Amino acid sequence: MVRAIVGANWGDEGKGKITDMFAEQSDIVIRFQGGANAGHTIINEHGRFALHLMPSGVCYEHTTCIIGNGVALDINKFINELEQVKKAGLNPKLLVSERCQILMPYHIKLDEYEEERLGKNAFGSTKSGIAPFFSDKFSKIGIQVNELFDDETLRAKLANICTLKNLALEHIYHKPLLDEEELFNTCMEYKEKIAPYVCDTHKFLADAMKEGKNILLEGQLGTLKDPDFGIYPMVTSSSTLAGYGAVGAGIPPHKIEDIVVVTKAYSSAVGAGEFVSEIFGDEAQELRIHGGDKGEFGATTGRPRRVGWFDCVASKYGIECQGATQVVMTALDCLSYLEEIKVCVAYDIDGKITKDFPVTPELKKAKPVLKPFKGWHCDIRGIKNYDELPQETRDYVEFIENEMGCNITMVSNGPEREAIIYRNK
Repeated sequence: MVRAIVGANWGDEGKGKITDMFAEQSDIVIRFQGGANAGHTIINEHGRFALHLMPSGVCYEHTTCIIGNGVALDINKFINELEQVKKAGLNPKLLVSERCQILMPYHIKLDEYEEERLGKNAFGSTKSGIAPFFSDKFSKIGIQVNELFDDETLRAKLANICTLKNLALEHIYHKPLLDEEELFNTCMEYKEKIAPYVCDTHKFLADAMKEGKNILLEGQLGTLKDPDFGIYPMVTSSSTLAGYGAVGAGIPPHKIEDIVVVTKAYSSAVGAGEFVSEIFGDEAQELRIHGGDKGEFGATTGRPRRVGWFDCVASKYGIECQGATQVVMTALDCLSYLEEIKVCVAYDIDGKITKDFPVTPELKKAKPVLKPFKGWHCDIRGIKNYDELPQETRDYVEFIENEMGCNITMVSNGPEREAIIYRNK
């Protein structure tokens, strides 16, 4: 069976915990897109892990973890993260697609330079080199892992890259130029580091599917950061949709049988872009402090996340774009301090009320239509049975489920992996 786990919203939905839970039941876990620009936190019996590139299956001896061809592979971060995992006593089985492309040091520099150039109009990038990386990939000047093992091809490619990049560095950014020989030496270092893991992952997965293995596709961020269906241009540079899992992992699309879409019990986001249900000031800071395992602060940047009420319009759209077969709601316990909880049920755009998620220019004008709910105002951590939750909690979950039009099959009421309430739906 092939299952995908993806985010409904802006990312930060708590996918790490859910992925870790499903990873335990999987033979293979694949990262199929993104790079080290976003992280997810896992807490289990092995410790606490803030993973950025490592697939969530690294905690399990029986699981093979794959970096798929759709990933922006920062080799140094990959190795550093692996070392941290090994320090916890784990020895994961890791494979890297030979077709995966390498994130180079100049991608990070160009990301930094462009944000600097844009000033107040910057995209809020994590400055991990993601946009320049994917620009190069689709301009056909990216470097695939397999090219590290062909000196002639690599040197020719690097010569072309230096010609193009140095024009921009000199005339647009006024920064130091790239050196071809230095880049070649860097690539040789990368080759040595990554060589033990390189594999024809397409063949590996094709064989695994014939053998009936359980395969888990792991996505980064969420629907609203997708470059086609998200809040463009304040999006990431690779598709965050489950449908892209077939491409980024290298499997037939009809093999994806189950799409688990994760949404948080309230909204949060890192970075710039439209966020209709956002709240501010003391109200936001209080939710931020109560949110998540260690508060709402980015796993990659450490910066405070923007927070807001649950957005039914954005979430229903996100769930539809992903093609959800089931929905998981996380961080429900984080709302327990509130006497009243609001939910965004529609948008007001120039006086017109809509429940349809619009394109960005319309989204900029949208104001939230809020519906208040009575809070449960008690600690719900430790509850295992859905029917034992306070009535107010169940009313909240079931209202959102009805608005989403998709079953919420699991509810998370704590940061630990076992803090999950299963619903019989």
